[in-house]
Amino acid sequence: MSKPNLTPLADRVVIEPAAAEQKTAGGIIIPDTAKEKPQKGTVVAVGNGKKDEPMTVKVGDAVLYGKYSGTEVNVDGNDYLIMKESDIYAIVK
Repeated sequence: MSKPNLTPLADRVVIEPAAAEQKTAGGIIIPDTAKEKPQKGTVVAVGNGKKDEPMTVKVGDAVLYGKYSGTEVNVDGNDYLIMKESDIYAIVK
């Protein structure tokens, strides 16, 4: 997990998406054109939250989010997603 050179504002979080699966459970190699966008990642930066709504996720949490959630950004050669905390569905324990 790398630390991005950016700080999200308000109730936004920065997530480093997990790598897309390379093989199926049966061992079939998935070509790049057929790989699905990952829906799991690791929180690498958290905003301060809103006045009456403290943040519930913290840096280092593994999370599940919507397939088309967030905005993709590239910082220092690494890909990240910036999204509102409400777009996160669950924290994976």
